[in-house]
Amino acid sequence: MIIEKGVLDSFARLVEDEQANTAEGKLKVGVDLGTANIVLAVVDENNEPVAGATYPSTVVKDGIVVDYMGAIRIVKNLKNQVESLLGTELTEASCAIPPGVVSGSVKAISNVVEGAGFDVINIVDEPTAAATVLDIKDGAVVDVGGGTTGISILKDGEVIYTADEPTGGTHMSLVIAGYYNVSMEEAEKIKKDPSREADIFPIVKPVIQKMATIVKGFLRDYEVPAVYVVGGACSFEEFTAVFEKELGIKTIKSNHPLLVTPLGIAMNCEKGA
Repeated sequence: MIIEKGVLDSFARLVEDEQANTAEGKLKVGVDLGTANIVLAVVDENNEPVAGATYPSTVVKDGIVVDYMGAIRIVKNLKNQVESLLGTELTEASCAIPPGVVSGSVKAISNVVEGAGFDVINIVDEPTAAATVLDIKDGAVVDVGGGTTGISILKDGEVIYTADEPTGGTHMSLVIAGYYNVSMEEAEKIKKDPSREADIFPIVKPVIQKMATIVKGFLRDYEVPAVYVVGGACSFEEFTAVFEKELGIKTIKSNHPLLVTPLGIAMNCEKGA
């Protein structure tokens, strides 16, 4: 099942067209240091998308910054790019972490964003950021990242459980690389090519089944009305069907699943949020 969010369509257009919308009030910025992409999102005080930019990246692995200076350089470039579109300086930002990340990695992620010239005023976990965009009060949000599958379980709008475990989009690429005997770079291109999805999906399906098994373990002691999946790795058309079959729970994804978490990080750019 897919839910359409107009706010995501609007943000996707801004990123693709490298344009900016008129903003109302204070600007809020979110920086998502993903394994596959780094995304900078800007919303106004009403949480309407204002601008954004993205850059493919290999400077973060499973929530750990492996190329500190490279990460700072990318975020700084994205900051400059968006500031040029807006004609104003961006000074404050929020960032996000996968659930279960150790404190040292949290500090490293925050230091990258600060090193790029921001004052970090809030740090949120990735699935919780996604829940903000999707307006979820009860359910499980599963963020399928490049290296990990993270979950936040919400009840009455409050997060009652978070967890994270390796297995993500990178593992799909590894399987594709092995199957076709190509480089990881080529495997990434193949994975993201919609015209090849019919051929690729049977190859990566076991990885998706493993992700679903991980989530099933997380949900063992909880009852949820639905599971919401976000992240670029869940873009495959049949992704939710695999999850539903394994979990026995309605599984929902949104339009533009790669952009859900970055937009949610920006929406949480408030002190004490």
